[in-house]
Amino acid sequence: MGVDGNALVLGGGGVTGVAWEIGMLHGLAEHGVDLTGAGLFVGTSAGSSVAAQVLSGVPLKDLFDAQLADASGEPAARIGPGVILGFLVAGLWPGDPARGRAWIGRRALRTRTVPEAERRAVIARRIGDGGWPAVRLRITAVEAQTGAVRVFDADSGVPLVDAVAASCAVPQVWAPVTIDGVRYIDGGVRSVANVDLAEGSRRVVVLAPTTRSARRSGRPDVQLASLGVPGAVVSPDAAAVRAIGANVLDPARRRPAAEAGYAQAAAEADRLRAVWVQ
Repeated sequence: MGVDGNALVLGGGGVTGVAWEIGMLHGLAEHGVDLTGAGLFVGTSAGSSVAAQVLSGVPLKDLFDAQLADASGEPAARIGPGVILGFLVAGLWPGDPARGRAWIGRRALRTRTVPEAERRAVIARRIGDGGWPAVRLRITAVEAQTGAVRVFDADSGVPLVDAVAASCAVPQVWAPVTIDGVRYIDGGVRSVANVDLAEGSRRVVVLAPTTRSARRSGRPDVQLASLGVPGAVVSPDAAAVRAIGANVLDPARRRPAAEAGYAQAAAEADRLRAVWVQ
């Protein structure tokens, strides 16, 4: 059932974020720091996919090898300047932050993208169909119309595939996901990692492919500090940043991102061991 009191927070970061996180987890486990034994997982966007895959029971080595597979022929999406500007505007919206999230959500509802069912099928192939794990897992998404934050878990009555698809629905890139008649967009619209959802844990490690946030309060390090518990935030080092490249939705960068995460784990193992094993 996992290590009581330990939380692993997995942040958003696109295709390359998934690869870097899996590479990091595999590399850390080989150095004796198995973060997958956490008693609580918090997944946002790419991190929700990683959490679902890790908790499916597939060995880390197999998940890592899958990231190294030939990606030729896989189309690359792109988070263009308009999408980035939308995140910035939503994040800096004055007053109630839900209004900013709703603004970008409504833009997403008006944007023509790959059909929702087609995108859901991609997520289903990626994470399997084993349903919610026994270990506690919280997955974030945002209601497109209202900007309200939704945290899905095993008690939500929502299929895991739908929860992950909603959390990964980058606005204006992928279609908002319909769950019980409500349309949802990417949980990263609220925060890149939603570290505060690990409140109540005794130790917290955050893998954050990106740490950028329009508001300081949304940064993983700031949210972790507010929890007041031992913890650490790991983000890509300089080599990993180069490996990931400019487009986090480019499958051609999946393998180098995974390999960079695996290599970076060697430099992070001792620091994380000091946090994780007490």
